[in-house]
Formats: sequence, C-alpha cells, structure tokens
Amino acid sequence: MSDRNGWAPFEVTPGHIGAEATPEALVEYLDSADDSAGLDALLVREKAVVFRGFKVPADGLDPVLDRLLPRRLAYVHGNSPRTKVGSNVYTSTEYPQEYTISMHNEMSYAHAWPTRLAFYCAVAPATGGATPVVDAALWLESLDDEVREAFAGGVRYTQNLHGGRGLGKSWQDTFETDDRGEVDAFLKEAQADWSWGPDNSLKISQVRHATVRHPHTGAEVWFNQSDQWHPASLGDETAKALAQIMPPDELPQYVTFADGSPIPDAYVLQVRDRGLEHAVDVDWHEGDLLVIDNLLVGHGRRPFTGPRRVLVAMSD
Repeated sequence: MSDRNGWAPFEVTPGHIGAEATPEALVEYLDSADDSAGLDALLVREKAVVFRGFKVPADGLDPVLDRLLPRRLAYVHGNSPRTKVGSNVYTSTEYPQEYTISMHNEMSYAHAWPTRLAFYCAVAPATGGATPVVDAALWLESLDDEVREAFAGGVRYTQNLHGGRGLGKSWQDTFETDDRGEVDAFLKEAQADWSWGPDNSLKISQVRHATVRHPHTGAEVWFNQSDQWHPASLGDETAKALAQIMPPDELPQYVTFADGSPIPDAYVLQVRDRGLEHAVDVDWHEGDLLVIDNLLVGHGRRPFTGPRRVLVAMSD
C-alpha cells in the first residue's frame, strides 16, 4: 500500500505502541502524545495516520475525537450531502455506493477550510469502500505543465442554491440555518459575491486559489475542486442531459477559470484521473480511524457493496 514515491499513511496499532486493543488504550496514547502538539507534528511528518485495531465503538467515539480534533467544526458551506449525527460529527458523503468519489481536499473551494479531518468506521462494507488518499504535492507534480500553468490564476466557483425545493442542496442545508441575515454575514466575511433570487434562491460566486503552500512544510499542493464542480466530471450522458435543461452557470455548482473563461473538459478529467492514479487505498475495519492533514492529503471513496457507515469530523 504505497504510491510511486513509496508514501503511505502511517499506521498506529496496539502492537506498535505496546498496548491493549481497547479504545481506552488509544485515548491514553493520544494523551501521552502531548495532546494536539504531538499529533500535529506526526501529521506534518506522515500526512495521514491510521489508528487500527483499537476497536473504538460508536458510543465511545467522542473521547477519541476530543483528542484528535479538540476544536470540531460545523460543516457550514459544505457542498456534499451529509447528515449530522453528533457533536459536529457527520456521515461521509451520501453518494450512491456504486460510484467512485474522486480525490479532493475538503472545502478547498471555501474561504476557510478545515486543516484536519478524522474518519471513523462504524460499519465496514462487505466489499470495497476504501478511502483513497493522495499526496497533494505529488498530485500537483503529476499534472502536465500546460494544465498547471492554466490554473495558475485560480478558479471561480459558482453555486446555485434553492430555497427548499430544487436540484442540489438548499441554502438552508448548506449553511445550517434558515436565517438569511446569518448567510449574508457569512458570505460578506468570505468576500464572496452573492444575490438572492426568485423562490428564495441564492447564487454565490467566489474566486479561489488552485494551489496553496502548507504553512509548516512550505510544500505547494494542489488544492481546488475544479474537477468535482465541472460538468465533465458528471459523465457524458449526464452532462448532455443537464445541458438540455439548463446552461452550465445555472447548475447547482459550476466552475470556470478566475476570469470566467471555461475550463477545458480534458483539463479537469486529467486532474481527476491523475489524483485517483496516485491514490493509496485505506481499507476499513470497524472501529478504525483515519486522520489526515487536509492540505497535504486529498481523499475520496471507492465503490462498495453492503452497508457502510463512515463518519467524518473536521477541525481548524
């Protein structure tokens, strides 16, 4: 389990730390690691860490997350369909199980994004369902020069959020409020352009970076979700069907280059495919956790069969 540079997530097991296979032993280990400072250093060095074999039960998750993510964030302005199941703990993306979710860094389209994510396996799938992770610096390096140069000026994301009925997510679900004033304040702080439309709809436009540098390592990494927001990622038939219904800029989400010019299909497909090509799969066993540095590592999901319940939480 490694990419072409030999990288793979670092595994911490009971045997690795000389402890019993219990959630209490994991909590004790995390406490002894000097709380978040120790985990911060580990994540900067390893980029992703799997805690495997400690058999953490769903009703014993909070003590572990309290140590892994001491400042859990709400999924405000998130574009993926999720269900909140606890104290800022959510289901992972509720997307049909037969499809792959391509690689991405969580909320890289937003003005503020989580720096750390934790995934927890409550129910392991019968087959498949791994969470692939990719070294975001390698992802950037793997792209053709032409593609990297084209994205140098950044990208413009457009969201069309309905007010309760329509295609995609509502603005109420997206911002976890039904108060338009709260949304206005959030978008003003985010320096986004927005307007309220008919039927209580909301249109948002914001220019963001295509790459960022990690604050500790200085590594430049691919950090945008252009491929997931682009119609080409929907597949030929779906894209054609939607094109007959509405123009691209009226889709629930859409992306262009920062100046508003279209991004060629071939570019976003290369981004999507190279990310998946260099990804390393993390297979799931019930009670396992995966923690990632959200800038250094992108993540996705493989197709699966049978029930699968993976929860996610995030922090700054």
